[in-house]
Amino acid sequence: MKGAVLHGPRDVRFEEREAPKIEKPTDAVIRISATCVCGSDLWPYRGIQPVAQPTAMGHEYCGIVEEMGSAVKSVRPGQFVIGSFFASDNTCPNCTFGYPSSCEHREFVCMAQAPILRVPLADGTLVATPGLPSEDLIPSLLAVSDVMGTGWFAADAANVKPGATVVVVGDGAVGLLGILSAKQMGAERIIAMSRHEKRQKIAREFGATDIVTERGEEGVERIKELTKGIGADSVLECVGTQESMLQAINSVRKGGAVSYVGVPHGVELDGEMLFYAHVHLHGGPAPVRRFLPELIRRVWDGKINPGKVFDLTLPLDQVAEGYRAMDERRAIKALLLP
Repeated sequence: MKGAVLHGPRDVRFEEREAPKIEKPTDAVIRISATCVCGSDLWPYRGIQPVAQPTAMGHEYCGIVEEMGSAVKSVRPGQFVIGSFFASDNTCPNCTFGYPSSCEHREFVCMAQAPILRVPLADGTLVATPGLPSEDLIPSLLAVSDVMGTGWFAADAANVKPGATVVVVGDGAVGLLGILSAKQMGAERIIAMSRHEKRQKIAREFGATDIVTERGEEGVERIKELTKGIGADSVLECVGTQESMLQAINSVRKGGAVSYVGVPHGVELDGEMLFYAHVHLHGGPAPVRRFLPELIRRVWDGKINPGKVFDLTLPLDQVAEGYRAMDERRAIKALLLP
């Protein structure tokens, strides 16, 4: 079997890898219907997050169950399933509290840019759709496996309520789907921070009412102008840099909430600044499994179409071009079809 392997900065190859198989009774093996490149994949791709050896890539996936271990009871061969980037048992205390991405037995699913994938802890990780989906639904169902689930968590963690004013920092796939999520949760005003016309258009389609192009202190000042000096009720930080985090914290009103779902790189916060900020902070790796049933239902019923964030579709063997296009910001998100 061939799959994507990262050898070093900007060096992704589609090359021979060992085909996955059942290793434990709790495993399932699925045939991938669609996978993609994630914005977080760009950190190692750019060399910001070093890789010590050739590393198989991909953590977003959906597909058909081909085989399952003897202990698996919740899915069966032939079903179309979606899972999260963290495999979880969905029964440990952390899972019960609603944080399966911190499952006591979690395993990172990291080899999905390939035709076949082994999913550990299948009973707690995979959720089957009501039936086999039509081809037009597959991009949106794939989005649910990570970026839609992460955008939803960003809105949930920022305590978005009906009638709220929301700011979204970041116009990548997660930021755009954070906008869609905030809209679904009833936000009245959604301010998207974006400098890119194509992304602004999608932001508007998903529910953004305002666009702010400024960044850093200028961006904060503009948010304060738009909110009569008060700040937003909720701010979704969907990037993971020092500038984006400070911009988020300084854009929220006193007593408001900031979520952070962008994988942080070089972020350091001053304790005294936080003390006087009077804001709620909540974030981390999105507990996507918690939201999968609800998000699958919304896609299946036609209430949301998160697959719009895929603006480049490639055959899987052209995965390197998908990375290049996203790295150069020629694409928001690259869909890969085996």
